Amino acid sequence: MNKEQMREMFLEVIDNQITNNDPPETKQTLDRLVSESIPEKEAKELIGCVVISEVFEVLKNEKEFDLSRYIAALNKLPQQPE
Repeated sequence: MNKEQMREMFLEVIDNQITNNDPPETKQTLDRLVSESIPEKEAKELIGCVVISEVFEVLKNEKEFDLSRYIAALNKLPQQPE
């Protein structure tokens, strides 16, 4: 899988979260970032950084997805996840 395919895959995850309103914080974050004059495409890419960070944590530590950690990272945007 190349870089562009991975990017598209993560953007699809974000679009699914927004469409399904699950978790609702993803759509709320998108709306907040856009209201802060961040273009929608860039806002989705910022959210994608959070998704990637969470996936990395799950794989690295062999733990379950942590919704509270994910939401906390969304709330910090546009600051990048650590």
